[in-house]
Amino acid sequence: MSVALSRLPGDFLDYYLSQGYYRMGQNLFTCEFLPLETGLFTTHWLRLAVADVAYGPKQRRLFRVNEQFGVSIRPFRLLPEYEALYGLYYQSIDFDTNPSLGDLLLDGAAYSVFDTSIIEVRDGERLIAAGVFDSGTDSIAGIVNFYDPAYHRHSLGKYLMLLKLEHARRYQLAYYYPGYLVHGFPKFDYKLFACPAATEVFNARTHQWRPFSWEAVNRQAAALLAERHERDQAEEAE
Repeated sequence: MSVALSRLPGDFLDYYLSQGYYRMGQNLFTCEFLPLETGLFTTHWLRLAVADVAYGPKQRRLFRVNEQFGVSIRPFRLLPEYEALYGLYYQSIDFDTNPSLGDLLLDGAAYSVFDTSIIEVRDGERLIAAGVFDSGTDSIAGIVNFYDPAYHRHSLGKYLMLLKLEHARRYQLAYYYPGYLVHGFPKFDYKLFACPAATEVFNARTHQWRPFSWEAVNRQAAALLAERHERDQAEEAE
């Protein structure tokens, strides 16, 4: 299910994010399943309660490892420098996504209907990583991170998550939404890196956010798959 937009005010974005929606191109969408070659997997939307975040040794180490790099945040405009870096990143990944940053974010439009910003990470003058996020009134949503694969040892994808979280803390926002993880598919588990204790998971049945635990995710996954199985059986019987 998706919602077409013309221009989305910040409080509207806050609301849709709180209901398990997320950005795709110039629209908002939500889903409960991710079909992959190996089967049908359940999706579980996450958010971090910013005020509850406390960093541990791994997070503090990542800040130290990357402290020599310059960081800046600016309103997003599609620049050739960003497309070039995204192209390098795209060639290095092993999952399916849009090969063009412009198509991924703008769907061919001239501007974003969202209040979109980009974090730049530079080694001297060289752009080595960038992270795009949308701002609501009381929350941000992390949309995409990309980086130069030559710097893979710096964990720049996770570093950009922390930088987005720091931006939310600086402006005393309530929530940071990093997207979803996929039950039984660990590739998405990095979204728990920032602070599992401050992470909440959305229950689409009750429309409530609860503290994250794998037990809760396991229960949700079982319930979603059981409902899907019953629905498929009912459709076959018609």
